[in-house]
Amino acid sequence: MRTIVLLALSNIFMTFAWYAHLKNLRAAPWYIAVIVSWGIAFFEYLIQVPANRMGYGTFSLGQLKIMQEVITLAVFVPFAVYYMGQPLKLDYLWAACCLAGAVFFIFRG
Repeated sequence: MRTIVLLALSNIFMTFAWYAHLKNLRAAPWYIAVIVSWGIAFFEYLIQVPANRMGYGTFSLGQLKIMQEVITLAVFVPFAVYYMGQPLKLDYLWAACCLAGAVFFIFRG
């Protein structure tokens, strides 16, 4: 459970590092957005690396990757809708269905 919580927390940081500059630093030069994003990503890595190290062994490498992708979508959709003001689309549901298939195949016994 610690691995999942830490991966979710790290993904929140990474989502902001990747996309928040599109809203908050739109008028700033791209290199300022890069520096700010790197600063945010630094904290993401401080959480993500230990999370993967804790989880590896309990989960396989493939399971860790698919888990991260599911968490990414779970973090990205609220971020896109509430923070970035994007419309909620049915496409997110279809993407989640595809990920559910990935979860099935990677976690089956």
